[in-house]
Amino acid sequence: MTDLASVRRLSEEAAAVDILVDNAGTYEFAMTADQTVASYDEMFQVNVRAPYFLTAAIAPRMAARGGGSVVNIGSMAAHIGMASTSVYAATKAALTSLTRTWAAEFGPSGVRVNLVAPGPTLTASVPEENASAVGATTLLHRHALPQEIAAAVVFLASPQASYLTGATIPVDGGRTIA
Repeated sequence: MTDLASVRRLSEEAAAVDILVDNAGTYEFAMTADQTVASYDEMFQVNVRAPYFLTAAIAPRMAARGGGSVVNIGSMAAHIGMASTSVYAATKAALTSLTRTWAAEFGPSGVRVNLVAPGPTLTASVPEENASAVGATTLLHRHALPQEIAAAVVFLASPQASYLTGATIPVDGGRTIA
């Protein structure tokens, strides 16, 4: 997703897309003074630029067909201050803002654009001790499982969410409200 030509090729090779899930993401947690230019650039390329140009290519085709659903994957980090997440949080905040803008742009043509903002989630790239440590700070005192995040994505992409656009759904165990 750092290669814009690959992003363009993906959008061109995709036929009639009804659901687009912008799920690619990367992170390198570092204190602001320790953040490298290379990791800064990579996070903005993958977390903001790639979904921007993928959505720019696919959503107009959805609109031309009269509808579709775009689900962006954000993060609770966009909504709360957490040390060592400055760049990652900024990229996810940008995606949150883009979600609202795209809902305004594409909604009149029947394309819904929403965002899921996961909290600490146990994945292949997140060690269990890290997910559990951050999970302990949530109101539910645990990390999420990938299928819990996926359930929110499926809901937003489904006809059950047909009157929902521009929304951010926090799937974070209550972390961003307390």
